[in-house]
Amino acid sequence: MDGVSLIQKLNELGGANGVGIIDIVENRLVGMKCRGVYETPGGTILYRAHEMLEQICLDKMTQHYKQKMALEFADLVYNGQWYTPLREALSAFVDKTQETVTGTVKLKLYKGNVIGAGMQSPYSLYSEEFATFGEDEVYNQMDSQGFINIFGLPIKVKALLDARRNANQ
Repeated sequence: MDGVSLIQKLNELGGANGVGIIDIVENRLVGMKCRGVYETPGGTILYRAHEMLEQICLDKMTQHYKQKMALEFADLVYNGQWYTPLREALSAFVDKTQETVTGTVKLKLYKGNVIGAGMQSPYSLYSEEFATFGEDEVYNQMDSQGFINIFGLPIKVKALLDARRNANQ
């Protein structure tokens, strides 16, 4: 389907299921708040499907950074700063992150909800074979001891120092 036909069809399906209605109080650029009621069934469905593909196609750090950056990008566009070098740089980042975000998503639309019902991608980073808590040839469970010790070190040092300070009081 071309983009216009896709949005029209998703608007029809989503609208029939009460999807994509939002009633919010916004912060305007000039500092006042204003209430807005928006209806974007097709956009809501596409956004959810895309978000699901990003979950399986992007590594943790890239996905988290993109989520953080999305807020800044939205503010930049909302504030009328589309034609800026910053927007161009952020768009280049987004373009790079999306190179492998493709696949198939199943969604269920029900009483205003968009519920994920499955996804797959040739670029999925998820593998049931690798993502196991049992014994396998990919991950040595004993490696977690060093990981836990390293990530827990700041907490351990604080506890030791707190105990020392408390003993001296």
